[in-house]
Order: sequence, then structure tokens, then C-alpha cells
Amino acid sequence: MAALDPARIEFLSFDVYGTLVGVRDGSYDAFQRILDDAGAGDVDVRAFWEHWEELNIAAYWKPYRPYRDICRASLEQAFADYGVRGDAGMIQLYFDAFPRFQLYPDVAPTLDALARRFKLAIVSNIDDDLLARTPLGRRFDLVCTAERARGYKPDGKLFHYLVDRTGAAVDRLLHSGQSQFTDLVGGKPLGLTIAWINRRGIALSPTVPRPDHVLPDIKSLLPLLRA
Repeated sequence: MAALDPARIEFLSFDVYGTLVGVRDGSYDAFQRILDDAGAGDVDVRAFWEHWEELNIAAYWKPYRPYRDICRASLEQAFADYGVRGDAGMIQLYFDAFPRFQLYPDVAPTLDALARRFKLAIVSNIDDDLLARTPLGRRFDLVCTAERARGYKPDGKLFHYLVDRTGAAVDRLLHSGQSQFTDLVGGKPLGLTIAWINRRGIALSPTVPRPDHVLPDIKSLLPLLRA
């Protein structure tokens, strides 16, 4: 791991879904209902979800559209790729699940501790209304969404929005996120220091920039920042 001087850090930014909140476990039930409605209940819901998410990430590179629109279009394409005839409007079941998403157990106490020394931001590929429905349990000093930036991770617009709004030099920011294909691909080319939060213990793709730190969870930031 690269050396980090906590005294130089002013802002800590966090990806939300998959980093602070368990989006996969929180949405599998909704996607199972979507598949059941399409007569495809025997499809592996986890594999289907991952394919749908890959389609979302591909769409983030294109001209801005609301997250809701991207999710619906990705569901329609996933149905086609799996040879399933389904109603893409059923993606509403996923959106309805947002208030039931749960924070990972380490998140609240860790953020409480970090907030005593650092300003905290969230950086998320999301629409504002869906973020508002997500039970994060605290206020942040800065909120950066795709809707506000009119762009996503990984194409850079959302991270540029973060840097501009903090008013801090890039080397005074530490971003933590779980997605190697959005957080690392989007943030490292801009010079951001990034902690990859690898809760699932998956392999790092050889196609993405290397993270500065690899951590199994958010609480591991505490010894890193000596907070």
C-alpha cells in the first residue's frame, strides 16, 4: 500500500451503494420478483443482476440520462440477452426497495469517528430522489450525485464535480469505493487517492488502474487515517 499522510487529508468521499449500503443483498428479492413475473424464475438472480449492472456501467460512459432511465434500459437489454420476454417497467420493484437497503454494520460508527476530524462527502451514480429514499442515517458535508453533476463515474464528470465543490486540492481528498470499474477507472486518472473497499473479496481486474489502498471494509480506514 502507498503511504498516506492523514494530516494532508481534508475531505473523505465515499461511494454509497455497495460501499456504505448493501445494494446487492438489498435488491436480489426485487430482481427475483422481476424474473418470476417474466416467467424466468429459474434464472440465477445473482448472475442476472451482475449482467444488468455491467450494462448500467457501460451506459455511464454515454451522454447523461437519469439513473432510472438507464436501469430500465439495462433491464430491457438483460432480458433480451437472456432470451426472456419481460416488462422492463418492473424495474420499479428495484426502486421501491431503496428504503429497505441497510448500512453495513461498520459504517455508522466509522463515519461518526471520521467526522470528528474530516469533512465527509458522498459520490454516487444515482438520482437525487433515490438517494433521499436511502436510509444513510446521517448528513454529509457534501453530496455529489450523477443528477447534480449531469454525468457519472467512470467518465470523470462526477469526480470533477466532487473536486470543484470541495475546493480542495486533489491530493487532499481520499475517496473510498467498491467498484473497480467506476471508482478506480473514474478517479485514478484525475489523480485522486482511492481506497478500494473490497468487501466481496473479488480479484482486481488487470484492465483497471491500481488503487492506492485495498481494504476489506470501511472500518479499516480508521487505522489508515489514525482516527
